Amino acid sequence: MTDMTSPQAPENGQGGGDPPRDLRSVLVTSVLNLEQLDGDLFRGRHYWVPITKRLFGGQIIGQALVAAAKSVSEDDHVHSLHCYFVRAGDPKVPVLYHVERTRTGASFSVRSVRALQHGRPIFICQASFQLVQPSPIQHQFCMPAVPPPEELLDYETLIDQYLRDPNLQEKYRIGLNQIAAQDVPIEIKPVALPTLSQLQNAEPKRMFWVRARGYIGEGDFKMHCCVAAYISDYAFLGTALLPHQEHCKVHFMASLDHSMWFHAPFRADHWMLYECESPWAGKCGATWAKGTGLGLAGSVLPYGAPHRSLALLSPWALASLSLK
Repeated sequence: MTDMTSPQAPENGQGGGDPPRDLRSVLVTSVLNLEQLDGDLFRGRHYWVPITKRLFGGQIIGQALVAAAKSVSEDDHVHSLHCYFVRAGDPKVPVLYHVERTRTGASFSVRSVRALQHGRPIFICQASFQLVQPSPIQHQFCMPAVPPPEELLDYETLIDQYLRDPNLQEKYRIGLNQIAAQDVPIEIKPVALPTLSQLQNAEPKRMFWVRARGYIGEGDFKMHCCVAAYISDYAFLGTALLPHQEHCKVHFMASLDHSMWFHAPFRADHWMLYECESPWAGKCGATWAKGTGLGLAGSVLPYGAPHRSLALLSPWALASLSLK
């Protein structure tokens, strides 16, 4: 895989805005920078651990895809990924990723990856790679009409505003301080402002502008897919809870399986509109959520221009909730 750790960013970044020149993405330099132990055996370490003290599912997905991508040619690009979370990850020990070269064809290649801790699998996935070829047909949905990211506040700013409110309930103050103390390598700007008081049931849909912190650059499309895989697991479960805020308290949430489709080249360090919704929740506390990552068509297209969209990726997930 091409080295994506160079800090040299273009001076006039387009298509979402590049961060400062000297800021490299920690997702590339640390989280997704695997140590190769053998031909198809890699070791990944942890940069950020959620307040649940379990490994973040997006980290496992992203690292597994990095391992799989290292076993295919430069011309093969990932187009789909299907994953199962088997056991909770232990943040105290590294994760080993073993890649099996299931099939290597002229146009399609398939890789199976097992993530291991304490000698047992915690995660399994299959990734399919395809030689990029022109398509005789093209169509896609239109971009939702939403404010551009420049007009919205990120989570850090919103949390700071909430904490300055002297009337904020103590339970929310404790939770927000815990969130603020985390060093999450993702920038998120919600389209609709979240409310903390008088929680009401709502439609299970949310939209965010999201991107990786730091500069990644154009370079290797596979690395941008790995970063997007990391990001994709971040907002699903909270979206599924929106219709149940008035009467349910969550003890813990855990991803069960996760699938992604990658439709077109994109940059994960540029703003993408992440549209999440949960069509179903039911049996045994399970919930199903899906998302779409959208970007404006053309890196120089101004936000005030007619809304055309570029469909970037489509994650789907099934999760288990423990409710009271």
